[in-house]
Amino acid sequence: MTPAALLDVRSVTQRFGGFTALDDVSCSIQAGSISSLIGPNGAGKTTLFNVISGLISPSRGSLGFDGTDYTGRRPDEIVRLGIARNFQQVRLFPALSVVENVMVGAHQKLPRTGLLDFLGGPFSYDRVDRLARSIATEMLDLVEFRSSGNTHPQQLTLVDQRRVEIARALASDPKLLLLDEPAAGMNPSESNQLGAIIRKIRDLGRTVLLVEHNMRLVMSISDHVSVLSAGKVIASGTPSTVQAEPAVIAAYLGNL
Repeated sequence: MTPAALLDVRSVTQRFGGFTALDDVSCSIQAGSISSLIGPNGAGKTTLFNVISGLISPSRGSLGFDGTDYTGRRPDEIVRLGIARNFQQVRLFPALSVVENVMVGAHQKLPRTGLLDFLGGPFSYDRVDRLARSIATEMLDLVEFRSSGNTHPQQLTLVDQRRVEIARALASDPKLLLLDEPAAGMNPSESNQLGAIIRKIRDLGRTVLLVEHNMRLVMSISDHVSVLSAGKVIASGTPSTVQAEPAVIAAYLGNL
């Protein structure tokens, strides 16, 4: 028997006025897997990520996560449910240090503080803040961030900024991590390092869904690959299955 999917996207359509960005898209992500979503620019990949993470609500269809229908929920509720993401365009807080940026993610899963806690309760602000800082430091180590946590995002290379974004997403302790083009701007050596980090994240018990144009990275780390074109899923399967599809090879992959 096939195990129940961790993420279940069911017949999702997304329209913007007269433009259909997603057309009856269905896919499922198994727990403990690394899955990838590929396709040309404008295929609908980031739109699907935005639907999954709650930034936009689907025009039609439904979303299930770990047995719960979460269609229409707010992004903060979805993070607490166990889904976190980075962004294709880096979105770090420039006024905060690196470790403070990652702490923002950690605070999503930590106890809320109230007036009594400020007076020394079990979840005092100082205790929660120390716990968030500890989690942030651990996540920065996980993504192999080597600079000081006291630096600010504008002092970092793009590659390091992407590492910080991944660490911030991981700090919320997600079951499912959505990565939108994390290898953009990376050279082959940096991409290989990223692949090792993604495998390590999976090996620690998290599920990863990846949107990426770097086909060598995708095919080397993915358990499952889906191909979008013009808002439709045109192929789905293991990397070897997808690579064997003549239309996919001609349109997207070329000579790997």
